[in-house]
Amino acid sequence: MERTLISSDSSFEAQIGYSRAVVTGEWVFVSGCTGYDYKSGTISPDPADQTEQCLKNIASALAEAGATLDEVVRVRYIFPDRTDFPKCWDVLHKCLGGARPAATMLVAGLLEEVMKVEIEVTARKGSASAGATAAGGAPPF
Repeated sequence: MERTLISSDSSFEAQIGYSRAVVTGEWVFVSGCTGYDYKSGTISPDPADQTEQCLKNIASALAEAGATLDEVVRVRYIFPDRTDFPKCWDVLHKCLGGARPAATMLVAGLLEEVMKVEIEVTARKGSASAGATAAGGAPPF
């Protein structure tokens, strides 16, 4: 089975030796993404803003892989501060509420103090449900 590597051009990928996403068959595995805007190199101090940027970064990797947020079947959220998780629920529902993936939330430290959330997903191309909220697979941003 063919294996395709997707990069976001983040310096971390080259330094550490990983890919933003790996595609094999209909499966897309997206590495943990933080709230950095990779184009500007900036990050908001707000957990909900970081969550939205995480999902934009994920949506971009999924699009390059030929998938959408509506096809996410598994998601893992990592928060250094458990009290930030509820602050992000509206954004999570807006972006993943149609897909309703299996989900896990973990509390753990992240690489930099400014990082309030990291999100990783697994998607299966062609698996979007009829009730997905993001029309046509377009990210709801």
